[in-house]
Amino acid sequence: MKEVFVGGSRRISRLNEVVRARLEAMIGARLGVLVGDANGADKAVQKHFADQGYRTVTVFYSGAQYRNNLSNWPTQQVQPGSGQRGFLFYVAKDVAMAKEADYGFMLWDGKSKGTLNNVLNLIERRKKVVVYFDPEQRCYTLSSMDALRPLLRACPDDALAGFRRSIELEARLQQAEAEANPA
Repeated sequence: MKEVFVGGSRRISRLNEVVRARLEAMIGARLGVLVGDANGADKAVQKHFADQGYRTVTVFYSGAQYRNNLSNWPTQQVQPGSGQRGFLFYVAKDVAMAKEADYGFMLWDGKSKGTLNNVLNLIERRKKVVVYFDPEQRCYTLSSMDALRPLLRACPDDALAGFRRSIELEARLQQAEAEANPA
């Protein structure tokens, strides 16, 4: 069975018709859904699948206990490296989902470094990711770093500066470009 990693920004807590239609298509295709346990997009996505009675969902979480599991789905605990706190603590579960999934579907507000990091993790693993870009309320299918660049240009300057510092955006874009165009 094919699996899709579904995640997104904590600021996105309501799903519009565009997003709900994509989630319904996953149900129709009987895809396995890998989702995190955070508030915001993760919880909203969980609620949608719970309301639909969809059972092919696995909730990933970091640490000792999950925060949200709205339908008593199976869980997968991911232990972060020792001493990891904050952002890196939760990145461990996201990396595990990116590795396990065949595709991604991310709900991105253009400001969340965690969601962008998930997009990068999927693309770096040569997996397609559909990004619902909330500022434009539309979806983009990405399979390369080049395809991501137009979305990055639409992000606020302060968010881009933060991405460069916190998730090494420029280095990752350059690395992907070098791998795509070897000398």
